Amino acid sequence: MSRLLYSATMSLDGYIAGPGGDMSWLTEHFGPNPVVDTLISTIGSLLVGRRSFGGDDPHRGTPQEGEPFGGGWSGPQFVLTHHAPDTPVPGITFVTDLDSAVSAAKAAAGDKYVNVIGANVAQQCLDAGVLDEILVFVAPVLLGDGVRLFDRPGGANIKLETLTQTNAPHATGIWLRVVK
Repeated sequence: MSRLLYSATMSLDGYIAGPGGDMSWLTEHFGPNPVVDTLISTIGSLLVGRRSFGGDDPHRGTPQEGEPFGGGWSGPQFVLTHHAPDTPVPGITFVTDLDSAVSAAKAAAGDKYVNVIGANVAQQCLDAGVLDEILVFVAPVLLGDGVRLFDRPGGANIKLETLTQTNAPHATGIWLRVVK
């Protein structure tokens, strides 16, 4: 049975993107990371938020632009949106509601992970009780503003259990399970 995993790299002050969704800050924190290398082989599908799908790309201007994990992964992608484009995008399925998106992504993933990309869709999954795990890499930088990993003003306390912690040259990884 597939599980939903939200994975992201964030700044020490909790931002996954800078102001306006700018991801360019992330490029200097790319580098060898055995956890990411292993993770990629365990992903069966992606569940992507619309802003992430159409947003800034840390690989902009390179051959890896627009490719999941910089071209390190390929497979079925499901974009959660209220406004699907008029022209189909090869390899991308646009879904209008969370339940349908999660079901389709899980079916496509088989026994592998559905990797959630995007703070808003991850928050929706958490609120719906369908997010199983979180893998966050903390990069040694303070962005000061932007898109938070999770933004829940007035939200309830969500209990997490640490599964593993790792150190890589460019970021420290924390893998957590959402306690349900």
